[in-house]
Amino acid sequence: MTSALKKLTEAEYLRTEESSPFKREYVDGFVYPLHAQAGTKGKHGVIVSNLVALLHHPARRKGCQIYASDLRVRLHGGLRYYYPDVLVTCENVPDDALYAEAPCLLVEVLSESTRATDLGDKVRAYQELPSLQGYLLIDTEHRAVRLHRREAGGDWSEHYWEGQGEVELPCVGVQLSLDDLYEGTRVPPLP
Repeated sequence: MTSALKKLTEAEYLRTEESSPFKREYVDGFVYPLHAQAGTKGKHGVIVSNLVALLHHPARRKGCQIYASDLRVRLHGGLRYYYPDVLVTCENVPDDALYAEAPCLLVEVLSESTRATDLGDKVRAYQELPSLQGYLLIDTEHRAVRLHRREAGGDWSEHYWEGQGEVELPCVGVQLSLDDLYEGTRVPPLP
């Protein structure tokens, strides 16, 4: 027997999220548990750890903070909350904050179960954040990354690297080597 999904208000979501045994994203009144997203593998965690280590010092020098998978981003006036794999913000986020509203860089490490959402709905939603300078998507099946970058006039451009190379990340101003990003994994180059 299946029960119909119950719509929650933003306040109900935030209140129940604090006591939830697992993380849940909120989209237009509906809650989606993250524990149900199968397909995340060990290489996902290695890539996230590598990225956080590579961003740590440059972000701190700019007065920014890095959050790995634990801080939500609030979108569309509270109609959506997502947990990006990595969030960089230069806003003052209190220690007890439930979410950030002004990230300058968001990163998703793609998995089989999140690929479509990360490459579709989240691109459009994240690009509406006035503070966002870049959205980086990191593939886990092949050594490939995609960067959506806000240009000086406000328009977005998309850049793609595969195999080798360096990605210049906005916000923290760091050159990110694909070799360093994928270090410790067996993620192959594209066939």
